[in-house]
Amino acid sequence: MLILESIVNFFNSILWGKNILVVLLIFSGVFFTIKTNFVQLRFLKHMVELLTTKSNEDKENLSPFQAFCISTATRVGAGNLAGVVSAISIGGAGAIFWMWVVAFLGAATAFVETTLALIFREQDKNGQFFGGPCFFLKNGLGKKSWGVAFVITGIICWAGVLQVVSNSVTESFNVAFNISPITISILLTLLAAIVIFGKTDKTAKVLDKVVPIMAVLYLGIVFFIIIRNINLLPSVFSQIISEAFGIRQGIGGTIGAVIMQGVKRGLFSNEAGTGSAPCAAASANVSHPVQQGLIQSLGVFVDTFVICTATALVMLLTKPSVINGLSGMELLQKSFNYHLGSIFGEIFVAVILFLFCFSTLLGICFYGKVNVRFLTEKEIGQTLFKIFALSMIFLGGIQQNIFMWNLADFGLALMTIINLSGVFPLSKFAFDSLKEYEKKAFTAKAF
Repeated sequence: MLILESIVNFFNSILWGKNILVVLLIFSGVFFTIKTNFVQLRFLKHMVELLTTKSNEDKENLSPFQAFCISTATRVGAGNLAGVVSAISIGGAGAIFWMWVVAFLGAATAFVETTLALIFREQDKNGQFFGGPCFFLKNGLGKKSWGVAFVITGIICWAGVLQVVSNSVTESFNVAFNISPITISILLTLLAAIVIFGKTDKTAKVLDKVVPIMAVLYLGIVFFIIIRNINLLPSVFSQIISEAFGIRQGIGGTIGAVIMQGVKRGLFSNEAGTGSAPCAAASANVSHPVQQGLIQSLGVFVDTFVICTATALVMLLTKPSVINGLSGMELLQKSFNYHLGSIFGEIFVAVILFLFCFSTLLGICFYGKVNVRFLTEKEIGQTLFKIFALSMIFLGGIQQNIFMWNLADFGLALMTIINLSGVFPLSKFAFDSLKEYEKKAFTAKAF
């Protein structure tokens, strides 16, 4: 075990410690933004229209909204809470500005990788679509072995994420309600099992109910907090902008730390370029690949500009003396306690964290289903993965394992490299598809 930890830590120190992944993802965002002529900006209104358009009835595949909910569920997880807290704790308020920049650029990457997932997806004998990086690596580049490698690294990453997310839930309930971690872990595992096992996988149906509810609940409370502190809002945004460019910190190493924290947390949060979201998006029933690409691009905006910004505002609207010296989830907890009272604040954070994390767990189980299907069409493969996923949820809930964080980072880094190794050489297909769609759309006066 120690040898494995040493290997994982060594590669993480290179891939993340030397900022190789950060540079790669930023370059991707800039490149795809330019090549698509700022698709994420030009089509923003149309993205919302597509999301709310009713799709044709198709029992075998997801609606565009369901695919959006699954990918949003995995994006809007503990990372939107812990990730933002980490960014502000280390990089200050200015880190939020750089999270916005990363989200803007990442939206173009999300568009390209998702469009490719739909162009090169497969359909089984029941009419169900399957797609994602492993499929476009095989069908687009003829590199099936690379697709297998993506699946393996994905399972490594998701094993870590499942445990980390489960532990976040059990810890928060232990603090808020004094319920033992093993009790919550069992309950969480059983709830997940009810959804993913059975004659039909109920993940999509559950998430298209849970995701809107948790978003409205969370944003509703944050909106309440903002209204109560509306007079402080101009100074908060002024603080974000001024600290983003080191005006308060001065010139030197500090501004570099601010930028890097915002960039890193933004990349972790929106997942653009990692290849995860296309696994769900490829199952959507849409008339053109570009449509789901645009919807997934919108998902990056929702993740960062809406949910992450909401989390940041709660902390930045808190009296500094209340949270001075705090970091991690304690900082977020104290911030909500300050605005809502200690009792309601703790309960709210526990409940919202449960919804965020439970939806993340279900979303990852769906990703696993798609990727295992690439390895084998036999039902035993799906069953084994579901058992594996439930085991990770249970184990993560009963004990905290720092190595799981490192394992998740390691798997995510490898997934990203493999995914982008297919996205770049195949990107011309996405660009051509966009041109074709845009021509038809303007002809039909869709905009």
